[in-house]
Amino acid sequence: MERQALEALLIGDDEASAIALAALRRGASYSVEERVQPTGAHAGVFSRRLQRMRMRGFEPTGLERAVQLIREYDRPVRTALIDLESRTQFTLLFLTEDASALVACASWPVPLVASKPPL
Repeated sequence: MERQALEALLIGDDEASAIALAALRRGASYSVEERVQPTGAHAGVFSRRLQRMRMRGFEPTGLERAVQLIREYDRPVRTALIDLESRTQFTLLFLTEDASALVACASWPVPLVASKPPL
């Protein structure tokens, strides 16, 4: 997938999409998976990851909404990853099966640094 085509999909006004678009425009590397997978598999995996991140005091941008959106979409999705060269931000995109539209987007800093739990 061409960089410009991927950028064009990131037209949403949510924070995760804005982070992804900015990263691409700064020259971040990206990859789009060739295979598609059922949304149920992704929703389950990322729902558990969200729970684990929250247990460690971390709230990934857009992940809760992404899990909800891919569950509602209920069709196979293709994933794409955007990774800054500095390795400071990781962004995950869920695309339609033909990669013509964005279903959901989530982003989080790398490495995950948990906040201290409240006393």
